[in-house]
Formats: sequence, structure tokens, C-alpha cells
Amino acid sequence: MASNPDRGSSDDAVTGYALGVIQEGTAWRVLRLEDSALTSLHDAARQVRALRIEGASFGLVDVDHEFFVILRPGPSGMRLMLSDATAALDYDLAEDVLDELNEEVPDLTEDELEDTDPWAEGDMAILEDLGLPAGVLEIITSETDLYADEQLQSVAERMGFADEFEQHAPES
Repeated sequence: MASNPDRGSSDDAVTGYALGVIQEGTAWRVLRLEDSALTSLHDAARQVRALRIEGASFGLVDVDHEFFVILRPGPSGMRLMLSDATAALDYDLAEDVLDELNEEVPDLTEDELEDTDPWAEGDMAILEDLGLPAGVLEIITSETDLYADEQLQSVAERMGFADEFEQHAPES
């Protein structure tokens, strides 16, 4: 695959944030992950795995407020959800997520991309056992008038850790 000079690769200045979320009993704890999680799925997965405690843990990665990734370690491997499959045309992280999901990168021209609504890929039930039904996550990702950080804020609100989320997610 030829490299697109406009892609959000690890050499480009990608903005956003990566958060680790841990459920400890009925309480939530949110911490900032290293920025390398914004460009490397391997590194994001490593950092989320390092959060392992007795309770549930997962990662939220917002890249350039364009798309987000939810990562959750499980017994059968890393579970993944990508909010916008079309982001794989411009960002290595999104392309890596699609690769892990065995999904093809969309084959769209710039004109086709402008006329195409983004769509989510991956495990929409990734947080269902923690209180976020797959249908609700599907609705959140389909709200294309919201930026990725606003969509993640909605996830945090629905799951009950909005205050903790706001303390660690930078303002838009």
C-alpha cells in the first residue's frame, strides 16, 4: 500500500488523548495513558493491558477528535471498536484496528468519501456488561454531527464516569 502523505502516521503531529478506565467495585477511575497510544495500536493495547486489576478495564483513544477507538482486554484477546472505518484512509491507528478486525480499509476516492457517512466497525457490545448496550453505542457512533471527544463524553455519561472523564480528557 502506498503511503499517503496526508495520513496521520506516527511521524505526524496527531492530537487527542488516550485514557484508561478502571471499574473498582461500583467506582470508576480514569487515568491518562501515554500519547504513543494515539498512533500505535500495539502500544495502546500494551498500556490498557497494564491496567489489569480485579475489576474491568478498557481504553478510550480519541484521535484528532475525528474518531475514537475502544480497547478492552479479554481472555480471548483484545476486543476492539472503531467509531469511523473511513478514518483508516487517513490514520494508521484506524487502519491497524481494521486490520486486527480482519476488515478491509474502505476503497473510496476523495469525492466518494465526502458523500459517505462514517460507520463503526468492531465489537459494539464491548462495554455491554458494564452498562452500555450495543444499541446505545451504535447510536452514539452514528451521531455524525458530534466530534469523537463529544461521543466519548456521551459514553462516559451513560456509563456513570463523566466527572472522572472530564478531569482527564483535555477540553476541545
